[in-house]
Amino acid sequence: MPHPIHYHFSQSFNVSALEAYKWCTDYDPNDHALMHVNAKREIMHVSKDTIILTDTYYNKNKKIIKKKLVCLYPDRLSWTSTHLMGPIKYSQFLYEIVPEGRDSCRLEFTGLQIEYNDEKKFSKKEIEMLTEKLKNEDSAAWKLLAAEMEKEYSGKG
Repeated sequence: MPHPIHYHFSQSFNVSALEAYKWCTDYDPNDHALMHVNAKREIMHVSKDTIILTDTYYNKNKKIIKKKLVCLYPDRLSWTSTHLMGPIKYSQFLYEIVPEGRDSCRLEFTGLQIEYNDEKKFSKKEIEMLTEKLKNEDSAAWKLLAAEMEKEYSGKG
């Protein structure tokens, strides 16, 4: 039975909103290395504002493939990522860059992760624990990305 997990967090960046948006949506085969994740990425541009990402994660002796449809909304400094294939198929994530001054902004992240469990229905406590775990994991990844972005824009990268 699928279980929808909703979560949200914010991440500050010490760069302009436009710089942050461009950096975040400039997909590269080495993106996962910035988050210290063992994975490879294939990028297919469907159109100017539509991208298919195929990410292959390597964990011990297991390989997990996730295919994502990314839709860019540059006029709104936002984008979505919808999982088309993989263990959390049909999950969707919304990213919005919010200006906070000339050289600062924040990412507003909203996640809907679909967890599949054929064996049982998750309890309310299990849902709460999973929500917190996902929020902490994704937030930690974005802290690493923020540091890399700021390093690049400060000329130290």
